Amino acid sequence: MTRNTPSRSSGSSSGKGKGGARRGGSQPGQVARPRWGRPARPEATDRDGLTARTAPVVPGEPEPRKAEKPAKAEKPVKADKGAKAAKTSADAGGAGRRAPRKQAVRPPKALRAGAAPVRPQRPQAPSGEPLVGERYEVEVGPVAHGGGHCVARHEGRVLFVRHALPGERVVAQVTEGTSTSRFLRADAVEVLEPAKERIEAPCPFAGPGKCGGCDWQHVTPGGQRKLKASVLTEQLAKLAGLTPEEAGWDGSVEPVGGKLPAGQVPAWRTRVQYTVDAQSDKVGLRKHRSHEVQPIDRCLIAAEGVTELGVEARDWPGVATVEVVAASGSSDRQVVLTPRDGAQLPIVELDKPVSIARVDDHGGVHKVHGRSFVRERAAGRTWRISNGGFWQIHPEAPDTLVDAVLDGLDPQWGESALDLYCGVGLFAGALADRVGEDGAVLGIESSKQAVADARHNLAVLENVRIECDRVETLLPRTGITATDLIVLDPPRAGAGRETVAHLAGLEARRIAYVACDPAALARDLAFFREGGYRPVSLRAFDLFPMTHHFECVAILEPAGK
Repeated sequence: MTRNTPSRSSGSSSGKGKGGARRGGSQPGQVARPRWGRPARPEATDRDGLTARTAPVVPGEPEPRKAEKPAKAEKPVKADKGAKAAKTSADAGGAGRRAPRKQAVRPPKALRAGAAPVRPQRPQAPSGEPLVGERYEVEVGPVAHGGGHCVARHEGRVLFVRHALPGERVVAQVTEGTSTSRFLRADAVEVLEPAKERIEAPCPFAGPGKCGGCDWQHVTPGGQRKLKASVLTEQLAKLAGLTPEEAGWDGSVEPVGGKLPAGQVPAWRTRVQYTVDAQSDKVGLRKHRSHEVQPIDRCLIAAEGVTELGVEARDWPGVATVEVVAASGSSDRQVVLTPRDGAQLPIVELDKPVSIARVDDHGGVHKVHGRSFVRERAAGRTWRISNGGFWQIHPEAPDTLVDAVLDGLDPQWGESALDLYCGVGLFAGALADRVGEDGAVLGIESSKQAVADARHNLAVLENVRIECDRVETLLPRTGITATDLIVLDPPRAGAGRETVAHLAGLEARRIAYVACDPAALARDLAFFREGGYRPVSLRAFDLFPMTHHFECVAILEPAGK
C-alpha cells in the first residue's frame, strides 16, 4: 500500500520565501506544494468492496457474459420542441459538451393536460381508542436509550416513562398512544416508592408537562452518571456484542468540571435556543415532544454569559426563535434571530454588548450588526466560529475531548492523519502540532462556513489541509490508500457501514472515534470489527449534566495487533 499525503514543509515555520510570498502558492490552511492529485473516478463497489468485475458469482445464478461488441445504434426518434429546449439548456451548462439525444418521454396519464388532479392523501389518524390521560400504577424498570425514559409495563404493554427512576413505583399518566399502539409514552405524575437517587428538582420549570430540555433534574449528579453508564452498557451489548471490559471501558461516566452536591445545577450551556411564544412575544423552551412553549424567566443550566444578556426579560415581536451564543474563551456574545414569516425584526437592546445575526428563509445566517463570529479558546489556540456554527457547548468540552483523543492516539512526529467531520479544525490543529512539519493532516468537513473558519483558524500551519465535501463522497476520491491516524467525530447518526469499511481499509495505526450517541457508536464499533479493528480504550464524559446526553471517545487498533 502507498500513502498519498500532502508534501511536508521544510525550512522555517513561517512558510514564506522572499518577499513574504507563501511557498508553493498554497492557500491559508492548506499544505504547501500539495501532491493531492485527482485520480480517475473509482469503480462502484458494494459493501464488501467488490466491483462488478471482482464480485463472485452467486450460487444458482449464471456467470456474467463477456462484454459483447455493441450493436449498431438505431436511428433516434425525432424529439419534440420541449426535448430540443432541454438539449439546448444542457449544452449551455455543459461547458461545450454535446448532450446525447434522448427520446421524448410521454408523461404519466395523471400529469397530462386535462387529467383530473391527483389529491394528496391525508395522514391517517392513529387507530384504536386514545389513551392520553389514562393513569396506571407501574413498577419502573431499567433506563432506556434516548429521551430520559425508563421502561415499565402494564398488562404486557411497554410504557416509556419520563420523570421516573429504575426501581420506583409510580403512577404513570399516558401522554402518547392508543389502545392499538405497540408502546405508550407516559409521565410519572405521582411517586409511590422513590429511589434513593431521587431529589426535588431544583428547576421550577422541570417536571411532567413542563420544559423538555432537562431529563434528570430529579436525580442526584452521581445517579445521573449511573443512568448514562447503564445506557452505554446496554447499547454496547445489544449493538456491538461487547462487554465493558471488551470495549476497554471501566464502566464509569466521568464528571467534567468537578463533582457537584445533590440539588446544585451547573451553569454549563454556552448556547441556548429559545422559542418565542406568538401570543405573549416572550421567550421560553419547548415542552417534551411538543411545539408548545414553556415560558421561563431563567434557564438554570444556561451559562452566566447567556443569562447576563437578559433575553427572558424583554419582548420579541416578529421573532420565532432567539439563539444566544456566549463564548467561554472571550467576552464575545452573539444573538441569532429567526423572524416569523413576513415579519420585520425588532431593534434589539440588551443588557450587554452583543452582535446580532438573522436567519433567512433558506437557513442562511447573515450579520445585522457587530461581528459575524465569536472567539473561543481551546487547545492552546483561539478559534473563530461564525454565524452560530458548531462548537461544543460545555466550556470544558473542547479541551477534555482533545486531551482524550491525543492520549489515545499518541501521535508521533512525521505521521499522517485524517480529521473527518472536522468542523472548525479543533482536532486537526491538535494533531498538526504533534505530528510536526514532517507530518501531514487532512481535514474534511461538509459545512462551507466551518471550512472557511477552519482554514482561517489553522492558516499558520502548513502541514494542514482542509477540504469541503461530505466524507463519504470525498474520501474515496482523494487517492489516499493508507494513513497513520484517524479521528472521526460524525453527526448523531454515526459514520455508517460503508464509511467505516473504507476507513478500516486505510490501515491506520490507531483510530479515535468521538461520539455523542451511544447507539451510533455501538453500531459503528460492530462495523469496525467487521473491518478488523477492535476498541482498546473507551471513555465517557458527562458533558451535558441534567440531560440524558453524554460524549464518548473510543480508541481502536487493528485486531491482530
